[in-house]
Amino acid sequence: MDSGTISGIVTIVFVLVFIGIVWWAYSRDNKQAFEDAGRLPFEEDNAPISKGDSK
Repeated sequence: MDSGTISGIVTIVFVLVFIGIVWWAYSRDNKQAFEDAGRLPFEEDNAPISKGDSK
């Protein structure tokens, strides 16, 4: 195999990986998890802030 063939195979593999990631990200199974993660910055944190151990 020459470098052109290897380069072509690597390109095809990366395109397939990219398509797989896009398919996973837009699948309906992940929609609720992504919506929950998107709301995390807006949720209030009711836990008291610890100032550490001051000795």
